[in-house]
Amino acid sequence: MSTQTLDQPAAAPNRAVELALLLVLAGLWGGSYTFIKLGVETIPPLTLITARTLIAGLVLLVVIRWRGLALPRDLATWRLFLVQACLNSVVPFTLIAWAERSVDAGLATILSSTSPIFVVLLSCLSASAERLPALRLAGIAAGLAGTVLIVGAQAMSGFGEQLWAQLALVAASLCYGGAALFGRSFKGLDPIMPAAGSLLCGALVLLPLSLLLDRPWTLSPSTQSIQALIALSLVSTALAFVIYFRLIARLGSVATTSVAYLRVPAGVLIGMVFLGETLAPTAWAGLVLVIGGVLAMTLPLRRRATT
Repeated sequence: MSTQTLDQPAAAPNRAVELALLLVLAGLWGGSYTFIKLGVETIPPLTLITARTLIAGLVLLVVIRWRGLALPRDLATWRLFLVQACLNSVVPFTLIAWAERSVDAGLATILSSTSPIFVVLLSCLSASAERLPALRLAGIAAGLAGTVLIVGAQAMSGFGEQLWAQLALVAASLCYGGAALFGRSFKGLDPIMPAAGSLLCGALVLLPLSLLLDRPWTLSPSTQSIQALIALSLVSTALAFVIYFRLIARLGSVATTSVAYLRVPAGVLIGMVFLGETLAPTAWAGLVLVIGGVLAMTLPLRRRATT
């Protein structure tokens, strides 16, 4: 007889493949901050996120049809899709897009990387809470410390300014933590199903609000913002969500949210290449901590047998 620790995946995954996909997901989501920054220059946050979810959901729906599959039709599954949509797209996407209008990118990155902490806190509050191994806790702490060092500790100097925007980013991380735990409800489905279903539900929630508040037909977005929206929808959302739900099923919630740390160096690198940003002096030490933290959060643990 054996005991399981918190968030242990149901089946043993191919670690090399899943870690590679984790790196890919980090790159896809690391780039999303740049795409959002460019998109909200001429597209209101609510309309940008509405278009993001709608385009991504429709693309995945086409892929599902092309593969000869069909979305579930039972109401219970669609209720789950709706909850996942609110936790993983509707609320956090909108909060981040709104906050990025006023919060510096460095501080936004740090505040947005706290989702693994919320996974642990929310897990502890659940009725079936189980002990999280010390190695996982150490990984979470190392990843967060590494994030601060990569971005630069000076980014924290703005903490407390633009308070509501900063709280919005923390709330978005809380939503992502909840989404990672709730995503375990879809382990029996092909990863493309919850990805498409949750995005389509999100679009249905957001579209009336966008039409009512932003009147998008009156907007004149720039070519750069439109290109950023397309990249955000296809690469950082449609493709990323399919990978995300696969990792939730194969690695578990805590390991999958370690991508919050990996996307930090990915986002910094993208910012250096495309936006001419500079690297903080402490970045290399931070990178070591991030890598160590992610390994501690994702490597398999030895099970202790009990009688």
